[in-house]
Formats: sequence, C-alpha cells, structure tokens
Amino acid sequence: MNTPSLPLTQSRRDFLRVGSASAAAFALSFPVVLRGAPENRKLKIGLIGCGGRGSGAAINALTADSNTELWAMGDAFSDAIERAHTALEGKYQATPGRVNAPPERRFVGLDAYQKVLASGIDFVILATPGGFRPMMLRAAVDAGKHIFCEKPMAVDPVGVLSVQESVKIAKAKNLAIRSGFCMRFDPAYVAAMKRVHDGEIGDILSIYSTRMGGRLSRFSGERLPGQSDLEWQMRNWHHFTWLSGDLILEISAHSVDKIAWAMGDEPPVKCVGSGAYHQQKIGDIWDQHDVTYEWSNGVIAVLRSRYENNCHNEGRDVIIGTKGRCELSDSGGYSAKITGANPWKFEGPKTGMHQIEHDTFFAEIRAGRNPNDGVVMAQSTLMGVMGRMSAYTGKQVTWEKALTSKLDTMPKQLSWDMKLETPVPAVPGSTPLI
Repeated sequence: MNTPSLPLTQSRRDFLRVGSASAAAFALSFPVVLRGAPENRKLKIGLIGCGGRGSGAAINALTADSNTELWAMGDAFSDAIERAHTALEGKYQATPGRVNAPPERRFVGLDAYQKVLASGIDFVILATPGGFRPMMLRAAVDAGKHIFCEKPMAVDPVGVLSVQESVKIAKAKNLAIRSGFCMRFDPAYVAAMKRVHDGEIGDILSIYSTRMGGRLSRFSGERLPGQSDLEWQMRNWHHFTWLSGDLILEISAHSVDKIAWAMGDEPPVKCVGSGAYHQQKIGDIWDQHDVTYEWSNGVIAVLRSRYENNCHNEGRDVIIGTKGRCELSDSGGYSAKITGANPWKFEGPKTGMHQIEHDTFFAEIRAGRNPNDGVVMAQSTLMGVMGRMSAYTGKQVTWEKALTSKLDTMPKQLSWDMKLETPVPAVPGSTPLI
C-alpha cells in the first residue's frame, strides 16, 4: 500500500469556519460539442475517487463536452487509480488526448484530493465514499472549481451543515455544483413529476417508496494480512456507517430524494424509523430501514429500504393524490404512469439519466449559467440521515433536531497507522439520539 506524503489532519469541523436552486432537470438532448461558451478553451477535469461510479462520471463528463480532458486523478489506493486509468484510456484510445493524466498527475493517498485540486483543473468530480464528501466539497469550493458531487453529500448532521456552508460559498463565488441525484434527470421521471406538480393527480395525500434488492456484494469484508484498521475499513467502506452512511444513504438516497422531489423539496416536519440487522456479518450497517416521514400539511411518506437475499425485490414510488396516482418504477427500465382523472403513460425514449445530467451541466457552464444544486442535495441528504438516526435510536426525530444535531461520525486525525475501533451496530432503545 502506498502511504501519503502528508497525513490528512483536518477534521470536517475545521471546514465549518465560514458561514434555492432546484435540482430538477431538463429532459433535453444537448449536442456533444457545446456552443455559446463564455470561453471555448479546453476544460481540465479532475477525478477524486476512482471506483466504478467515479469512472462512470468521468466518461459522462468527457462525453458531455468534447472540448474536455481528464487531467488528474486521485484516490487513497494506487490500484484503484490504475484500474480506472487503464479502462478510461482504453475507452478513448481512438481519440488521443481525452485522457491526459500521466503518472505525475495520478495522486495516491489520503491527501490525494488536495493534489488533484492543485493540479490546474477547472472541474472536479467528487466520487469518494460519502463520509469524505463534506471535507472534499469544501476544499473544492475553496479552490474555486466547478463540481460534480456524488451522493450522498454527507453521512451525518455535522457533515450536512458543512455542505450547506460550502454551498453558500460556492453560490457567492458563482461556482457550479451538480448533485449525483441522477433520477431527477430521467426523462420519464421528469415528465411525471411535472404533471404531479401541475396538479394532475390533485393534492398529494401520501407517498410509498421502495428500494429492495439482494445483499450487495461489492466488498467481501475480508481483512487481508498487513492491512491497518483504516485500510481495511476504507477498502470495505460499504459496510461502515462513517464511510457510507448505511444503505439508506448510499443506495436508497435516490428514493429519499424522489420523495423530497415530489413534495416540492419542502422538508418533512418529523420522521419515525425502524430497521433490522439480519444478514450483515461485518461493520455496523443494517440490512433494512423503514421510515415514515410526515409534513406539516398531513402528508405521510413511507420509505422501505431492504437489501437481503431470497426476498421480494421492488423499486417503485407511488404518489397518491386526490384525483389519481402517479407511479414511478425502475423494474425493467425506468417508467412512469398516472391513473385516475388524468391518465397518462410515458412513451418517450429511454435516455440515460447519468448522461443527461452531465450534458445539461456542461451546457449551462459553457453558456455562463452556473447551476447550483446545493440546497436541494443537502436537504435530501439530511432526510436520509434523520431516517437513519430515528431507526438507530428508536426515537422520533424532528427536522429541527436533525438540523441542529451534533452527531459527527468522522474519525479525526486520519492516518494509515491510527487505531480505529470496529464499530458495532446500533441498538434501538439503547443507542442515544445525539
């Protein structure tokens, strides 16, 4: 394992020292070569976090604007960088120069993000585990970069507060931030939500949202000989709440975000959550979460998030109104329909939402309109956090409590040789609400 030349000593609280854009997107197709740019120079892209999602986002960015190049890459582990670099070079071998990240601009270690930001890039992709997002988002804003920020944007309330502050600073600096809540860019969902917001199902009464599938086998959890506490947990980050936020944030955050979207991004007043730990063998994440959110107008939304083998699988959102219901589904491809007084079914093309979000993002940047999804992305993240807080503790959690909570799960003074205890799963009724 490569160790960094400088240890990461900043905590996220250090990034709180400085004190509403909608993320709803266009279901439009933009040309690959974007015109109307305030400047037509080639934009240099930096990638921080070189796993599958990071590599995918890099491809989306390079595809969205042909006058771009991947300039720098950073990850805690050299093998992740080299795998990603090999794959990206192979994809763009017919267009030399699109992947222009030589060894001296492939940075390894806990401080790699700082080196990517200082390498001369214009635009950065933040795709590390969510626990690092608040700190890296703040560093990117301080460095004056346009940002694509994967979800979740944080894994605890202190992290969300940091994100909110970074968003304010980015807005003051006229920096663009696009969130990783990609389902707001799917053409079927965009068309359906417009109809919901236009009143075609009447007033919303309730929402039922599910994200159920088999256990995720992304990481084995095995601890190899010689691995330090930190390396073992980071290489198996999915299993640890301080890194992933648990599955309600790492995966089901999309379902939480769709609930927020349907409600016009008005935060809920409170929530009550429950859940269970059945098939997990390592770490402290749970297999399932069930959360009921409630709004001041009486609307109730139920989220069911479960990842267990040999169980019913389902991914859908049912928005029930006084004049009908809207159903979104991701089973066998994304689809949407409305039944009731104004029946409708989406019949448009199955266009990739990940690409659309980057296409529109670069188009707006080139046109001098720098969108900032920050307010919405922070609120949706906090909705997921408050649901997990309620489930872990067995307590009702209000929005105000989530906003002011001092819960901070990020270990301090990270270094490869630090002693890092293995976290144990929360016990409702015993785990305190902080």
